[in-house]
Amino acid sequence: MTVNFSELRTKEVINIEDGERLGFVSDITLDTMSGKISSISVPGAYKLLGLIGREDDKVIPWENIKKIGDDLIIVEGDKN
Repeated sequence: MTVNFSELRTKEVINIEDGERLGFVSDITLDTMSGKISSISVPGAYKLLGLIGREDDKVIPWENIKKIGDDLIIVEGDKN
C-alpha cells in the first residue's frame, strides 16, 4: 500500500487505547538518510475556544501507527 501526503491529511487519527479522536494529520517527519517517515503530527486542541491559542502538536512516532485504513489512522501509545 502506498499513500501520499495529501491522502494522509484526509485521514483522522484515533488512539486505539481510549478511542480518542486526535485530529487529522498536519505534518510528517521524514528521515532523510533512510527516506522513511519517522513520525506524524496532529494539531493540538484549541484552548478556550481558540482565544488563547492551542496546545502543542501531538507527535506520533511511526512505530506507534498500528493501521492505516481508508478513512482512519489507528495509533497506540502515549500522547505527548
